[in-house]
Amino acid sequence: MLDEALDLFLGSRCVGCDRPGRMLCPACRSGLSAEAAVAWPTPTPAGLAPPWATASYDGAVRALVVGHKDRGQWGHRRVLGDLLAVSVHAAVAGLDPAVPVLLVPVPSRPGAGRQRGYEATAALVRTAAARVRRTREVAVAPVVVSRGAADQAGLDARGRAANVHLSMHCPTPLLGRLARRHRTAWVVVCDDVVTTGATAREAQRALEAVGLAPVAIAAVAATRRRSTDR
Repeated sequence: MLDEALDLFLGSRCVGCDRPGRMLCPACRSGLSAEAAVAWPTPTPAGLAPPWATASYDGAVRALVVGHKDRGQWGHRRVLGDLLAVSVHAAVAGLDPAVPVLLVPVPSRPGAGRQRGYEATAALVRTAAARVRRTREVAVAPVVVSRGAADQAGLDARGRAANVHLSMHCPTPLLGRLARRHRTAWVVVCDDVVTTGATAREAQRALEAVGLAPVAIAAVAATRRRSTDR
């Protein structure tokens, strides 16, 4: 309620239809997808775990993601976290519910979080975890760390893959704490958007290198440059 009152006070406009009043009006929110699907990027990085996404990265969803990540519109995390939770539910459907789910956020580039004052993807994953926790045991495990890579903007699929290759790792102290808390778990890599799949694949590689093979990728959205068939 406080966020809604603040939206009105600041003269916010809906990112979906540009109507005044709220950053996402009820009509536009009700139009968001409530189901996730596997969204293979084209071309698909070799060995990529099934990437699940709830929305297409366009329109209101794109505005929400950009606002949340780059413009300090942190209130969007609730809507985006709900969409991510739908992807997580779909990604682990059919897997033994007695085994906990570990959601691993794709890490930001070093310093990016400090510049924003906010770890955007990790915040979305925590919000999604709170939703998923209503039906099964889930934890957020930020065990993948970025060594650093250039900005991905403007790079094609091959350029993105080369840019992030070997840019992530799992520090031993983080893994030690994870091992003490969870002996077995389903590991799901989480991101806001699947574009070429290169970033998610690199996070997957870092986890596989320490014996943690993700069962899926879960994202809020995927770009339209994708195929539902492998």
